[in-house]
Amino acid sequence: QVQLVESGGDSVQAGGSLRLSCEASGATGRRNYMTWFRQAPGKEREGVASISFNDGATVYADSMKGRFTISRDNAKKTVYLQMASLNAEDTAMYYCAAAEYFRMWRSRWRMEEPYTDWGQGTQVTVSS
Repeated sequence: QVQLVESGGDSVQAGGSLRLSCEASGATGRRNYMTWFRQAPGKEREGVASISFNDGATVYADSMKGRFTISRDNAKKTVYLQMASLNAEDTAMYYCAAAEYFRMWRSRWRMEEPYTDWGQGTQVTVSS
């Protein structure tokens, strides 16, 4: 099992930036694909961005392209989400999730079912 711990959530003004971190421990060989999800109050959880740890390939939700950047540090077993130009609609609990195997990852990364390990989340609040 992989343990995932998110950090970096905070309250910021609209237009601000934050960097979230997700550190993996345990059976980290199972974290070949890591994804950031978020869930706003009253809304379903949605995929934000995903990264392949093996080659660093990334995918993003359309609304996050150009504002959010996902990256990883293999040595630190950590994945990051750099967020810029934040607005009130970005207010949510942000979760990271890990999957070892992921068939058709580029087209299915938003689906929750393939992910076997989840963090507890970190809260991002953006005020206008």
